[in-house]
Amino acid sequence: MKIHELSPVAGSTFEGKRKGRGHGSGNGKTGGRGHKGQKARSGGKVRAGFEGGQMPLVRRVPKRGFNNIFAKPLTAVNVAQLNCFEDGAVVDAAALIEAGVIANCPNGLKVLSNGNLTKKITVKAAAFSDSAKEKIEQAGGKAEVI
Repeated sequence: MKIHELSPVAGSTFEGKRKGRGHGSGNGKTGGRGHKGQKARSGGKVRAGFEGGQMPLVRRVPKRGFNNIFAKPLTAVNVAQLNCFEDGAVVDAAALIEAGVIANCPNGLKVLSNGNLTKKITVKAAAFSDSAKEKIEQAGGKAEVI
């Protein structure tokens, strides 16, 4: 095969529609823009969220409180989910991902107290709820903040 014999796979390319080339083309005269109006004009577009002068949805909906756009939420794991590990295991985010308990942990791990823990394990996480820490220590394990 030579370079001049190469061609794209059939159906992978198409020629663009040529606008405004006579009414026989099916896209003549107004060129698919309809008749008059803002969107028929050159440079005629409306900004995102514009509703034709009606009060936009983003301004109609009531706002309350504060939403920190820079917040990095922690991945939550319940104490009951830690029972899948053996006694004496060291549990951290990597171990939880490997065990399939969580999918990923981009910003750190927080252990919550839902359920009961029956295993004696060492848990390493960015944060613990007070009752989760208590349950881990009652089971004979350790809760280490990293």
